[in-house]
Amino acid sequence: MTSEANRIQYRLMKPSHPWTNGRVKWMNRKFKDATMRRFHQDNHVELRTYVADFMAAYNFAHRLRTLSGLKPYEYICKIWKSEAGRFILSPIH
Repeated sequence: MTSEANRIQYRLMKPSHPWTNGRVKWMNRKFKDATMRRFHQDNHVELRTYVADFMAAYNFAHRLRTLSGLKPYEYICKIWKSEAGRFILSPIH
């Protein structure tokens, strides 16, 4: 699958903002610790299933301090209501 097929847009971060890159590294480490380092999957199907479950739990159940205590999905829905032009698809589909 390509980024065009998934309608993914690449955006560059602003220079002189190292904390943005730090947040990405932090999330990647957190994801790796919760998946590959903690559990062993025998094949790609098991890994994909586990990753999908992890992402669902993170996006729909995990409240984030940086989002004022909202879950990522709640925050996206809030932004979608006020700035619908930023979205290609409705997050509520």
